Amino acid sequence: MKRLFILCIIALLFFSGCALFRSKEEKPAPELASDGMDQFKSENYRDSIESFETLKNWYPFSKYAILAELKIGDAHYKLKEYEEAIFAYEEFENLHPRNEAVPYVIHQIGLCHFEQIDTWDRDQAPARKALDTFNRLVKQFPTNPYAKKSARLIKKSLKSIAEHEIYVGLFYFKGKHYKAALKRFKKLISNYPDVGTHQKALAYIARCDALLKKRE
Repeated sequence: MKRLFILCIIALLFFSGCALFRSKEEKPAPELASDGMDQFKSENYRDSIESFETLKNWYPFSKYAILAELKIGDAHYKLKEYEEAIFAYEEFENLHPRNEAVPYVIHQIGLCHFEQIDTWDRDQAPARKALDTFNRLVKQFPTNPYAKKSARLIKKSLKSIAEHEIYVGLFYFKGKHYKAALKRFKKLISNYPDVGTHQKALAYIARCDALLKKRE
């Protein structure tokens, strides 16, 4: 009898504990979505990510899961965690290629690369990735407002790359490697539209040609 009483007490504690755990932790999908959005609007991006990750994991087939996937990328972007944001956005695009938010997502991927562009004397991989992404957006969705917003960013990405080509060309020129410098300046003229660097490149092409002729 005593043993039965103890078992009943244990069972009662167990089930009451489970009920308490559920009430605190297992929030319904709409509530998690609301929490995540409130945290995002309050700039509590880390908490927002946690809420949306929970929503995505607990309710993967909920209509709110798509919102969670998108806002996880946005929260990482706000935190300047660009690689994590790119991963989240690319995952969203792969899972929902026909979703109406895809142009926005591509634009955000481009922005993540763009925000990582350093000075023109540094590696221009982020600028090239940004340029490729924005050009893809314009090609796939030419009339979309986000494609139009990308025009200014495309020009800035191109300018960064072009300035880098000038920098490398001048490095070779100052070292009297005129053939290498000439090749770099000509590459700039042929591969990139004029963003304010062509006149300088043309002037150095003429100087390289003259110095090479003189050397010969």
